[in-house]
Formats: sequence, structure tokens, C-alpha cells
Amino acid sequence: MEITSVSFLGFVVGVVIVFHLFPSQAYRWSVLAIANVIFLGTYISELQQIGPLLAFLIVSYITIELVHRHRSGVAALIGISLVLVTYVYLKKFSFLGDIYTLRFSYLVVGLSYILFRVLHLIIDIRGRDITESIKPLAFFNYTCNFLSFVSGPIQLYQDFAQSAYHGRDGRSGDFVFHAFRRIISGYVKVIIISGITNYLFLHASERILTPGLAPESGRLVAEYGFCAITYTIYLYFNFSGYMDIVIGVGRLLGQDLPENFNQPFLARNFLEFWTRWHMTLSQWFKTYLFNPLMSLLINRVPQPAMVPYLGVTAFFITFFVMGIWHGTTMVFVIYGLLMGAGASANKLWQLIMVDRLGRQGYRALSEQPLYIYSCRGLTCGFFAIGVTCLWVNMDQLRWLWNALGPAGMSSALLLTATVCGVAIFLQDFVLLRARKWFAWAAVLSQRGVFGNFWSAAQILLILMVSTFFHKAPEFVYRVF
Repeated sequence: MEITSVSFLGFVVGVVIVFHLFPSQAYRWSVLAIANVIFLGTYISELQQIGPLLAFLIVSYITIELVHRHRSGVAALIGISLVLVTYVYLKKFSFLGDIYTLRFSYLVVGLSYILFRVLHLIIDIRGRDITESIKPLAFFNYTCNFLSFVSGPIQLYQDFAQSAYHGRDGRSGDFVFHAFRRIISGYVKVIIISGITNYLFLHASERILTPGLAPESGRLVAEYGFCAITYTIYLYFNFSGYMDIVIGVGRLLGQDLPENFNQPFLARNFLEFWTRWHMTLSQWFKTYLFNPLMSLLINRVPQPAMVPYLGVTAFFITFFVMGIWHGTTMVFVIYGLLMGAGASANKLWQLIMVDRLGRQGYRALSEQPLYIYSCRGLTCGFFAIGVTCLWVNMDQLRWLWNALGPAGMSSALLLTATVCGVAIFLQDFVLLRARKWFAWAAVLSQRGVFGNFWSAAQILLILMVSTFFHKAPEFVYRVF
């Protein structure tokens, strides 16, 4: 069920109305469970297609219950290993080949995000951060919540249970208005902005990925840079727009879903970028991979002087794993290597600058406008080049590399970083000059005549643009 479809809107309206018919907590949890089952059912055409997902959920729940009863490190380790092996098998990672895979198609959408929630439960139950026994209905609603099933945000069970049991009723006028404003804002991002940039990207990428149509090397660098930038804009507005929609709907259902984006293109370096982009994913990996890995490395290499350099290693491993999580083929291994290289190079650069300039000198350099915009441009440019792995397959990536070569790729990175840096500077300049306008425009986001008029105008614009494109762009992150 696509979030841009009329059926999804009708589904949400029905769920919200039925959900608020009675205040009973048991009733509302049952409504949410039924809604989750219906949502899952829209992704299958035959009953057997849901079997592997149900098996994964059952294995995961049994594992969680065993860890809850014994709370031993051995039980947790066996449980994590079992869950990971089952996940890798169901996702059909390319290194497994086709020998032992299931011979029928089945549902894998949402499996990656279920994995994060299950591992979080096992680890936190083992560490006694979660002490209560998790009932089957609560487990199902948490792992298969239709709002965050496809692609997050990744919410901790403690926060989910808190909002589910003690969430706001969500029926006051202002509360409902702001929830609807958030939903409308999400559709503007998904249908209008990501729709336009996706249109531009598809036409340009088709030309550079077709050997017979590809331009000469100099022009190919420019067109590849254009594709990288437009895809990144498309990815951001598509993904963040989806988050706006589900967070807004969640509020109508008494759920406080966590924010997943915080103006990532304001980041001054690659590490900061990932504290603003897909924040719940970054936080999950920081909590459950980076921090334990750093503790392990420090125990093995206890010299204090080595700790910052151990961080370089931990950052590389964490971002590499986070990168290859996105897909099952070789191209995502390369994506993981790029993300790991970017994070570790960023940390190493900081260490070198502090060593050469001192903390005060490096801090002074970091406040220079030219340095700031150079770093912001390079951060966005490197990320844009890196996410090429999300829109090409291995053969296409090999073709691009052969056509551009190391010099062409370096030129594309430099060009992309320069364009991004200049664009970010111009954006900041315009926004600084438009402060008075923003103070006046804030009225449009408030409940009242102007706010209602602006919301209606946006809805009309959404309908016009969706009619022009015939079909809204699909949610890009659901395939990962």
C-alpha cells in the first residue's frame, strides 16, 4: 500500500475514526493490531507469502522470551545469532547464492526494520533496561506497526509502550490541526518536490547509464554530478516527507514517533551529517554497535593516547555495517566502504587538525565562513556521490567507473561539492534576508483562516502536480 495512494488515505481515515470510538486501551491496541494485519495483507497476493515473515516473528518472540527468563549473556548471544542468520537467509544476500533459498516469492518489506527492533529488545532485556515481560500483542504491534513498518523511524520499545499506554488523546482542535499540517507538509515533499526532482533525475540518469547515449567524458562529469545532486534532493524530500506523514498520522493515533531528520544539509562535516540524517538509524548503530565496539577496543588497547584513533576504526566498521545493511548485493558493500571511509576520514582529519593547530586554533579555523561552506559543500557532495550506489547496479557502477576513471570521479566530486557549497551559501543568504517574511509567514502554519486557506491551497497544488506526473514517486527507502 503506497502512502501516496488514495487507498492509504482511506485506510488511515478509517483507522483513526475506529481507533477513537472507545477510550479502552485494550480496544485501541486491538484496533492497531487489526490495522497492522490489513496493512501487511496489502503486500501479498497469496497466503504463503506471509509465512517466512511470521516464522521470523515467532522465532524472534521465542528468543526474546528465553532471554527474559534467563537474562544470560549466552542466551542473548545465541538469540542474536539465530535472529541474524534467519534474517540473512530470508533477505537472500548475494553471497548465499540460489542453492538453499526458498523457491517462492515472499514478503521482505519491513524485515530490516523488524530486525532492528528485535535486536534492541534482546539486548535491552539482557541488560535489564526492559524488565517487564512483553505480551504477544504488544510485540506484534511494536514490530509491525504500519506507521513505521516500511522504513522506520526506529522507535525504542520503551518509548512505544509509553506513548501507546499513556499517549495523548489527540482530539483537541490545535493538536489535530498541527497533525494535519504535518501530513500535508509530507505530501508536499513527497509528491511535489521529490516528484519534480525524480523526473529530472530519471531523464538525466537514463542518458548517462546507457553507453550508446552517454556524452563525452567532460560533459559526462557534469551530467553525472547533476544526477548525483538531483537524486540526493529526491531522496531527502521523499524520505523526510514520508516521515512527516507517518509522524502526523501517529499523533492522531496517540503515538509519538521519533523525528528522523534535523536539517541534515546544515551539517559542517560527515559525522555531524549522520546525526541529522536518518537519526534513529544512526542512534541505533551508535548505541548497539559503535559504543560496544569502542569499549571492546579500549579494553584490548588500553593506552589513553590511542583512544581517539580507535574511534577512527570504530567509525569505519560502524558505517561500513550501516552501509551494507541497505542491500544484499556487491554494490552495497561498496556503499558501505564509502560511508565508512567518509566517517573515518572525517574523524582522522579532526585529530590531525587538533594535533597541528591545537584545540583553540582548530576551533578558530572551524568558524571561518570559507572553511564552513567548503566543509558543508564537501559533506553534501561526498554523500551525493556515495549514494550513487543506491540508484545503480554493479554493472552500471562499473560502466561509470570505466567511463570516468579516477580523474573523472574526482572531478565529479569536486564539481558536486562546489555546487553544493555555493547553493548552501546562497540559501543561507536568502534566508537571512527573508527573516521578516518568515515572521509573517508563520501565520500560515497556525490554526485559523490563513492557516486553513494555506492548507487548502497546498492540497490543491498536490492534486495538480500528481495529475501532471500521473503517478507519484514511490517511497524510495522501502526497498532497503
